[in-house]
Amino acid sequence: MVFWVPLIAWALAIGLALLMSWRGPHPFSLALVVDQLLRYILLLPVGLMGLWAFLGHVFFPGQAAASIGWAPSPFQFEVGMANLGIGVAGVIGAFFGSPGFRAAVGIVALGFLGGAGIGHAIQIEETGNMASGNAGPIFYTDFLTPLAVLGLLLIQRVLGPVPQR
Repeated sequence: MVFWVPLIAWALAIGLALLMSWRGPHPFSLALVVDQLLRYILLLPVGLMGLWAFLGHVFFPGQAAASIGWAPSPFQFEVGMANLGIGVAGVIGAFFGSPGFRAAVGIVALGFLGGAGIGHAIQIEETGNMASGNAGPIFYTDFLTPLAVLGLLLIQRVLGPVPQR
């Protein structure tokens, strides 16, 4: 099940963004689609995935470590708390965040998740660790998620505000 969680979060984010864009003003604009996609990526792949990772690392450290192909470590508590902060910030940014707040969430996510992705790559190369929590979808979403947030913010800046009804 752990294998599918990042993919489910991304599929739901894209699906909800398209649904909410379709339900918005017509004809809908690219600016609206970008806004909705950014909102639901912040909510699901950043926010809820961060909260999910927090729960795993803090309350189920043995299972979380096993899914990554590691032994449990006291550092998991720290990783879990970082995930908690990123997750809460993602949820806030989804509905109440200014562009600056959202950019800060994207930068912090890039530092943390991008660093985790690099760590996964090193583990794959040096130890052959192909555990699903190391080399599965999470490996790719560790890079995709923060880059999508920052890229969509850049596109949003170029496109301008979302047309109102």
